[in-house]
Amino acid sequence: MERENFRSRLGFILVSAGCAIGIGNVWRFPYVVGQNGGGVFVLFYLLFLLVMGVPVMTMELAVGRASRKSAIESYKKLEKPNQKWHIHGWFALLGNLILMMFYTTVSGWMLDYFVKFANGTFHSGMDIEQVSGVFGNMLSDPIEMGLWMVVTVVIGFVICSFGLQKGLERITKVMMSALLVLIVILAVHSLTLSGAGKGVSFYLLPHFDAAKEIGIGNIIMAAMNQSFFTLSLGIGAMEIFGSYMSDSHTLPGEAIRVCAMDTFVAVMSGLIIFPACFSFGVEPASGPPLIFETLPNIFLDMPFGRIWGAMFFIFMTFASFSTVIAVFENLISCCIDTFHWTRRKATWINCIVVLIASLPCILGFNVWGDLTLIGTRGVLDSEDFIVSNLLLPIGSLIYLLFCVSKWGWGFDNYLAEANKGEGIKFSPKFKVFFRYVIPVLIVIVLLQGLI
Repeated sequence: MERENFRSRLGFILVSAGCAIGIGNVWRFPYVVGQNGGGVFVLFYLLFLLVMGVPVMTMELAVGRASRKSAIESYKKLEKPNQKWHIHGWFALLGNLILMMFYTTVSGWMLDYFVKFANGTFHSGMDIEQVSGVFGNMLSDPIEMGLWMVVTVVIGFVICSFGLQKGLERITKVMMSALLVLIVILAVHSLTLSGAGKGVSFYLLPHFDAAKEIGIGNIIMAAMNQSFFTLSLGIGAMEIFGSYMSDSHTLPGEAIRVCAMDTFVAVMSGLIIFPACFSFGVEPASGPPLIFETLPNIFLDMPFGRIWGAMFFIFMTFASFSTVIAVFENLISCCIDTFHWTRRKATWINCIVVLIASLPCILGFNVWGDLTLIGTRGVLDSEDFIVSNLLLPIGSLIYLLFCVSKWGWGFDNYLAEANKGEGIKFSPKFKVFFRYVIPVLIVIVLLQGLI
């Protein structure tokens, strides 16, 4: 069966960026910035995105484009006889599944909150306790959370069932275009609020006194972690889109474009949140509850607050759902390549598996509320820990070593594939940096996440 390709270069960039753009940008990035002193964190984040994120992304893409296969079969095609690199492909497949075990639930939260703003569940006159109570009531109701999870999963697999061009690429183009328009409108609105300038200053200007208080080392570690989390590198989520790419453009140039769009959405999310926080006297370092407990209060204090709240959460839904359907495509493609299933069969089986596998995350907030798995972590935090702190950094390290070591595919083969086509090219002089410096940085991220 002939492998599909993206219909256009724009399709590849939007789908790849859609995979990267998600919770890491619009939920995690703003509150991590808030907890780590604002502008200083942003500077280090951009630095690590350039020196770590772009190179590792090109490696995943190179493995995909050179092999024209998904994670498991790509290693088998490129590795030398009797090598075992392809074992990592199974862990990449597992990583995509575990990611969806909690990501579909959180994506359902976004959709649920959009509906709540649209139907008037959130309305002017609600106090802080009432707004917080909406989130608590949602978490305590497995039926409500389960409903929106099922909607997310079913719609995602229906889209992927139509194939790469007619399903994933076509829908992502529309969704990402709407996302970019929404985020600009929301950011402009936040910037017009009184006191917004203080929020922008906190967010984008380096405040070294605050950085010293937090600890520059802590900020650097947080920035390195975020640069990994945001791009979903290490579990083959990007590799699959490399397998659908044309040879017309170099991978460094395309990776920079994807990272630029990912960063644009992350930065613009901050421009929505921080001016609003400072305008209404809200602590920007309030952590994960910022999105679901703090921001609804801010929206309800604004003129036409229900409209702005609904727009924000449909934007959040698009951001998270773009990742969901991209990862679903990865799961489907892996099963087609590895087990030689039809797309229809792979779609049905994966849909059923993801629906069942997502239930523990939902039950972990209510029926299994006292259950702890890793340390004191509940179900969602344990699943997140496995993906973010183990599979992403370890997987990135394996892709890196496969591409730059003589025991893997080899640096010369990787470089030739990365530089194929028109655009920005990597110099062979990067070999030492790629082979010795980036692995050390990834190991630091791994150890820091474990500690």
